[in-house]
Amino acid sequence: MHFDNPIQRRKSRQIHVGNVPVGGDAPIAVQTMTNTDTLDVDGTVAQIRKVVDAGADIVRVSVPTMDAADAFGKIRAQVEVPLVADIHFDYRIALKVADLGVDCLRINPGNIGREDRVQAVVDAARHNGIPIRIGVNAGSLEKDLQKKYGEPTPDALVESAMRHIDILDRLNFPDFKLSLKASDIFMTVAAYRKIASQIEQPLHLGITEAGGLRGGTVKSSIGLGLLLWDGIGDTIRISLAADPVEEVKVGWDMLKSLKLRSRGINFIACPSCSRQNFDVIKTMNELEQRVEDIRTDMDVSVIGCVVNGPGEAKETDVGLAGGQPNLIYIDGKPAQKLTNDNLVDDLEQLIRQRAAELEQQRKDLIASDV
Repeated sequence: MHFDNPIQRRKSRQIHVGNVPVGGDAPIAVQTMTNTDTLDVDGTVAQIRKVVDAGADIVRVSVPTMDAADAFGKIRAQVEVPLVADIHFDYRIALKVADLGVDCLRINPGNIGREDRVQAVVDAARHNGIPIRIGVNAGSLEKDLQKKYGEPTPDALVESAMRHIDILDRLNFPDFKLSLKASDIFMTVAAYRKIASQIEQPLHLGITEAGGLRGGTVKSSIGLGLLLWDGIGDTIRISLAADPVEEVKVGWDMLKSLKLRSRGINFIACPSCSRQNFDVIKTMNELEQRVEDIRTDMDVSVIGCVVNGPGEAKETDVGLAGGQPNLIYIDGKPAQKLTNDNLVDDLEQLIRQRAAELEQQRKDLIASDV
């Protein structure tokens, strides 16, 4: 039951955020944002390290003041992941972080002020080889556009974006990516679909202010899923009122589900019913936590009975089919039987053994191609 990915990605101009390529044929990058006080250098560095461990490719940090810019420089010195500085209104902050090793400037040229100030920011970005992200949000549209359209609409978002893009075009600065975010799924999807054919630059996807962990995950999955299926999107950020680590996990699960990227274990598990021969939910909750550190791409099925268990297990790297006793499949073939005693311990050991084998096979394949 393996199908090729039918998604044809939109062709976009490639830029680099630090060492991460964005656009072109590069993998879709997973991004998140710190929610610590940037002035708390140790706390912010600790959170960045956690999200990187979870799989973040790029991390955005809010830099609202010159003091925060000083703190940003200290943060930059302690982490390796590409950092985006989120800056509004004060162009001097952008100039400062540009000299402190920032990898991308998230600004809206239109709210930086006079043309000479925008020119100074663009010159600094050009000099340091830093791209810019234009970020348009439905909640902060220009007043004249609010008056013109009466309320945020896809056309209003696109018109706002084109204003900012026109400024960069006049300054001959094509190295930018763009986001058009709203909390409404339909508005967001329509805006991205409209802008996708009008510019060549990469698009950063997100449903802004999507909500808490459960509701925000659902809204983001629907909205971003529609766009990713269309081939639209070069970076993603899942905006949740939750730990940024959860944003990264959801982002990866989304990309894995659409076969756009893979990292770690893809679990197939039944919801359980009275046919189950072991506690599926308890087993999965414990197992997922134990093997979060595994980065090898592999499929693992955990099915509680013999109705679907063997069929799913035959399609996975490691499969558990509930029975009397339970049966383990390795690479689609029956391998051994397990009792419910120490089931999670035994299953974890088998998964780690198989992950090590697959990783060695990958290394051998790379070595044979050299």
